[in-house]
Amino acid sequence: MTKQILHSDDAPKAIGPYSQAVQVPAGRITFLSGQIPLDPKTGALVEGDIAVQTEQVMQNLKAVLAAGGHDFSHVVRCTIYLQDMNDFARVNEVYGKYFPENPPARATVQVAALPKGARVEIDAIAVR
Repeated sequence: MTKQILHSDDAPKAIGPYSQAVQVPAGRITFLSGQIPLDPKTGALVEGDIAVQTEQVMQNLKAVLAAGGHDFSHVVRCTIYLQDMNDFARVNEVYGKYFPENPPARATVQVAALPKGARVEIDAIAVR
């Protein structure tokens, strides 16, 4: 199997031993690593409430999707990781703007902590 490692300078660099995304030739499947609300220019966590953080996460995902020739219409699966499940409704408001029709399958889980003190992380799988 041949795999292509994808990278976008418009999304934060990996903060560990992982790729922003990996694309495989079978149907052009792309597996996007989880994005947290880091500003790709500074590498710092964006300041603001959960809506601001979620918006940055979605913009980061958008940049990595574009690096693989995808957009949000190609996303078939996401996982949302929340530090506090009380943020669920606010995250849905922001997330839903990116999937106005035919949203992907999804799971949302609460976790004890996320990297760099983020309150939200989202990963995705896209297929073309």
